[in-house]
Amino acid sequence: MAQNSRPAFRSPSLEQETVEELSRRLLEITAQLNASNRSLQHLQQERTEMLANLSHDLRAPLTAIRSAVDYLIGMCMEEWDTVSGIQGNLLRQQYMERLCHATADNPDPKYTGFDRRFYKFPSYLRRSAISEAIGKVSSYKSNLANWEASDTGIRGRKPSFPKAGFIYPCLYKTGMYEQTGSYEARIKVYIRNTWDWITLDLRKSDVDYITRRCQSRKKCAPTLRKRGHEWYLDFPFEEETVLANTDIFHQTIAAVDLGINSTATVIIMRPDGTILGRHFCKLPREYDSLKHATNRIRKAQQHGNFKTLRLWAIAKGINDDIAVKTAGFIIDTAVLYNVDTIVFEHLDRKGKKRGSGKQKLHLWRSQYVQSMVEHKAHRLGMHVSHICAWGTSRLAFDGSGRVLRGREADLVSYSVCQFRTGKVYNCDLNASYNIGARYFIREILKSVPAKVRLALEAKVPQAARRSTCTLSVLINLNAELVSMAA
Repeated sequence: MAQNSRPAFRSPSLEQETVEELSRRLLEITAQLNASNRSLQHLQQERTEMLANLSHDLRAPLTAIRSAVDYLIGMCMEEWDTVSGIQGNLLRQQYMERLCHATADNPDPKYTGFDRRFYKFPSYLRRSAISEAIGKVSSYKSNLANWEASDTGIRGRKPSFPKAGFIYPCLYKTGMYEQTGSYEARIKVYIRNTWDWITLDLRKSDVDYITRRCQSRKKCAPTLRKRGHEWYLDFPFEEETVLANTDIFHQTIAAVDLGINSTATVIIMRPDGTILGRHFCKLPREYDSLKHATNRIRKAQQHGNFKTLRLWAIAKGINDDIAVKTAGFIIDTAVLYNVDTIVFEHLDRKGKKRGSGKQKLHLWRSQYVQSMVEHKAHRLGMHVSHICAWGTSRLAFDGSGRVLRGREADLVSYSVCQFRTGKVYNCDLNASYNIGARYFIREILKSVPAKVRLALEAKVPQAARRSTCTLSVLINLNAELVSMAA
């Protein structure tokens, strides 16, 4: 067999001058790269020093106002007997200011240490710190009085002494904040032992977003805040809106049942108990991602790693995404039917969570969802109401009594329940019916005269106790109203 012969490698023949030229060019390029690298390192060092100095400059006013609040809290504690007797927040603030700040009309204040310690402290920040200190001391005194009046066996620990905490200064316009350009602003900070102005560049995308989305709203004074390792200017906006003023007998409501396993169930209801629509928010992909994230945390903790900040950040991000999508779904459904009121359960999340599902309860963002829905609904002119949550899922909407769930009725899924009549129904849908019915029962009884209300409660006794009201009670109540009007 013939064998393939490989050609031998031959080094190219180069003249000595060519080798020297290539070596010289290589040395020149290496020198240029080293110079560029040194220049980049110098720029990076300057940028790091600039950010460090800027962070120090921005941290200084926070330290100053927090120290001022701590000082004023101690002063307010000593003068609380007098301050508590003064009626009106403005009069309390003026009294405290006369105690600590010297002026031409008040040359000899009782507490002279404030002006010496906080030299050239701006008047708007001083008054803000005084109001903050009065509020914290007032809250502490109220909590202390409630604690002393409570039973010694269940009252817990004594309220702690008030502190300034993580408060942030409001940068009042013209006094502490000025916008000098489209993407540039000046703020006043404590720098070089005095209060002076520094110039900041505003992010173009943020300014364009505010310009595009918030033109019809009133722009208020920003607040300087620090989140993580970055500083932000938070701009609040005011917007006037008129809420719907529809009579209770002509309202359309969206009753929402927020669940731990199922995201949300929304039903559209009329005052006579008519159901106009049923909508279910299901986010299986998001919940699957959340389950995987929590399982990774659990596995890491089983191996002794309890500081899983990155894994918890991933789980928190997924959980926040679920809450945002849930709130958006509720608002979209409410807008689709042009409802007047969105009704939630009043969920009491206080106390220690126990049982195998306590992690799910900790991750449940029900209050966050309700808060987002409330803000969005008010902007659209809708009301938000809350009803008693006791028994909404436990009682059947048809009035047959307590339902059976899970193992009680040999059901495979805990998401369905069995009525006393044998009917198997969706638990969240049953709860949504009862939520809407309780809202209408409460508002109808409030809207009628007392004599009519007593007559209705005598005819329909279940309506007198809100924790036992169901959809069947609302239907019976409407029937009695029709018979009384006939």
